[in-house]
Amino acid sequence: MAKGYWINFFRKVNDPAKVEAYRNLAGPAMQAAGAKFLVRGDPAKVYEAGIAGRVVVIEFESVEKAIAVHDSPGYQAALKALGDGAERDLRIVEGLS
Repeated sequence: MAKGYWINFFRKVNDPAKVEAYRNLAGPAMQAAGAKFLVRGDPAKVYEAGIAGRVVVIEFESVEKAIAVHDSPGYQAALKALGDGAERDLRIVEGLS
């Protein structure tokens, strides 16, 4: 079974305190489900139509697990804490087998 990945682009941070509150709740919810953080930070270089914002890539055992974590009560509480603290683009994609 192919792994699942969250690719999360932060387009704009409106309130760093809300982002920190989100991280404090989201990280444990994801790690409890076996998530592995692969990338977390600003890009070293941006090309083409890229946005020079924070990027987070998280690996899950499957796409189904990644979706289940997103829809879980723990992660939904993290999203509520984030509120309008950031504009993000979150994609869940299947890895190559």
